[in-house]
Amino acid sequence: MAAADVAKIATQYIDAWNETDDAKRNALLDQCWADDGVYVDPNIEVRGRDALSRRIKEVQAGRPGARLEFMSRTDAHHNVLRFLWRLVRADGSCGDTSIDIGELGPDGRLSKIIGFFGPAPEL
Repeated sequence: MAAADVAKIATQYIDAWNETDDAKRNALLDQCWADDGVYVDPNIEVRGRDALSRRIKEVQAGRPGARLEFMSRTDAHHNVLRFLWRLVRADGSCGDTSIDIGELGPDGRLSKIIGFFGPAPEL
């Protein structure tokens, strides 16, 4: 898959996390997330597009007005990708830079995202 196509998928994914309208968020996820895609972070594991959309809505409810923003370009090889992002709170303050590592399915949509929050642990 071309780098521009991978970047577009990652952008649609981040846009879905920022979209508060259910129908618009689900439309974004339809474009970038596999039907049975798996999302894993230190707090939760969910399977499927509907479950991810519900999780996004839960996170938004706990952080009104916050959004995610890229802190790097999308890096990809084979069928895997990674990118850095951070949370920007409604007051403009920023959280730690975090990383998502993803896998693209045969249809080019995300089949898995593994998220890590904050910096990597020091040696």
